[in-house]
Amino acid sequence: MRILLIGYGKMGKAIEAIAKQRGHQIAGRLDIDNRDAFDATTPVDVAIEFTHPDAAVGNLRWALQKGWPVVVGTTGWYDHLPEIKAEVARANGALLYASNFSLGVNLFFKLNEYLARLMDAHPTYDVVLDETHHTQKKDAPSGTAITLAEGILKGTKRKTRWRLNEGQHAEDLVIHSHRVDPVPGTHVVTWASAIDQIEIKHTAHTREGFALGAVLAAEWLRGKTGVFTMNDLLG
Repeated sequence: MRILLIGYGKMGKAIEAIAKQRGHQIAGRLDIDNRDAFDATTPVDVAIEFTHPDAAVGNLRWALQKGWPVVVGTTGWYDHLPEIKAEVARANGALLYASNFSLGVNLFFKLNEYLARLMDAHPTYDVVLDETHHTQKKDAPSGTAITLAEGILKGTKRKTRWRLNEGQHAEDLVIHSHRVDPVPGTHVVTWASAIDQIEIKHTAHTREGFALGAVLAAEWLRGKTGVFTMNDLLG
């Protein structure tokens, strides 16, 4: 499979290494300086986009208009998701987006949703989210933290919206965001009462788990049409 890397930072390089280990070819390595110089006649089976929230929407439109399936790991652009879905439909293309491609994190999402449903019956416990990433991650909160927050909101009636760093009402779910080098990513969900607390935590030790998930998504997406998430890949 010929993979075009859109974004060649630390994640792009990690994806390249995993892709080559799995026998794939790299059709090109694009960043903000050379996208327009890319030879569009170069054969591409799938593009993988890991850049910046401000660049993601333009990159997705560009790749979809070229007829390439796209796996996107950039977060912070989801306000534009309806228009990107419309672009996928117009192009009869394929897009798989995820706030996190790690298998462990996606299992953590399910655990978080289950715990929220259990805790809904115990109003003496309040819940808070903490996430920590490296300083090069510009969006806050992380897409992973937002997915966790949405899982909590779905599971409990006591929280109706998430808020970054501080909440003004009891129904606010507070997400505390921290940017510290060289942390790849840590997410903690804490349910606390006056007498005890329950905490679930996911810590990423390297970027390899995210990179492997992105390559697996690219393998799965090839030949499909529509808009998909990791839930579709993992069944």
